[in-house]
Amino acid sequence: MPTKTEGMISVPGGRVWYCIMGANSPGIPLLVLHGGPGAPHDYLENLALLADERPVIFYDQLGCGRSDRPDDPSLWRVERFVAELAKVRQVLGLERINLLGHSWGAMLALAHLLGGASGIERLVLSGALVSSSLWMRDQHSLLEDMPAEVRGAVSMAEEQGDFDSPSYQAAMLTYYERHLCRLAPWPECLQRTFAAMGMQVYLTMWGPSEFTCNGSLKSADLAPRLAEIVIPVLFTCGRHDEARPETVAHFSEQVPNARLEIFENASHSHHLEQPDQYLAVVRNFIRACFLL
Repeated sequence: MPTKTEGMISVPGGRVWYCIMGANSPGIPLLVLHGGPGAPHDYLENLALLADERPVIFYDQLGCGRSDRPDDPSLWRVERFVAELAKVRQVLGLERINLLGHSWGAMLALAHLLGGASGIERLVLSGALVSSSLWMRDQHSLLEDMPAEVRGAVSMAEEQGDFDSPSYQAAMLTYYERHLCRLAPWPECLQRTFAAMGMQVYLTMWGPSEFTCNGSLKSADLAPRLAEIVIPVLFTCGRHDEARPETVAHFSEQVPNARLEIFENASHSHHLEQPDQYLAVVRNFIRACFLL
C-alpha cells in the first residue's frame, strides 16, 4: 500500500484538506481536481491506484468535504478557486505536476493553465466542463431522449422554480442513473461525495439544476482559448456522458497536441464504470509524452 499523508492548507477564505498518496513514489506527481463545483474528491479515490508510480494528490476544494465551509457566497468564484489551487501547489512544493480535472475540475485546471501557471507536464480533462453554455446545451439535448414524464417534471420545475418537488427529484435521479453513473447501486465513494456535497458552492456557482445555470459560472467559456495550449492533453468521456462525446471531440480538435478516449457503456463517472481501462489510459498517457 502506498504511504498516505494528510493535512490542512490555509488558502484564501479558509483551510482546505489535502491527501498525498505515495509521497515517496519517484514519478512526477499527479494532482487531482474534483468536480461539482462542491463535490469532494471521494468519488475519484480510485486514482490512488496510480500512486505506485508517482505521488497522487487530492484535495477538497473550499466549501465541501473535509475542508472548511465558510458561509460566504462571495468566495465562490473561479478566480478564488484558481488562487486556491496555486496556494496548494506552493505549500506542497508541486513545481512540476501532471494535472487531472474532472467535470468542473477540468475548467479549474484550464483556468489555472491558461492563467499562466508553469510546471504542468500533461493535462487530463475527464468529462470536461469547458463552456457553460455548451454544457447546458448538451444537458437539454440529452433530456430530449428521456421519457416524457422526466421531461415534463424538469420543464415544470424550471417554469415554477420548484426544484424540491418529489417529481423533479425523481426525474433527476433517472437522468443521473443514465448520464452521471450507470452502476447500480452507486459505488460507496460516489455516495460519500453526495453526502459531503457543498451545496452553497454548487448553487452559487452553477444553480438549482443541471439544466439551469444562473450562477457565477453562467458566462464561463474557455473553448475559444483551447488552441493556446501547447502541452499534451488527454480528453476522456463516457459514451453516455453529460459531457457529450461530440462536444468533447470538438474540444480535443482545438488543442494542437491532444487525444480523445471515449469509454463505451459508461457515463460521466467513466473512471468508476470502466476503471481498469480508464486507469490504463491515464497511466500510459502520463508515462510517455506523445507528439501529433
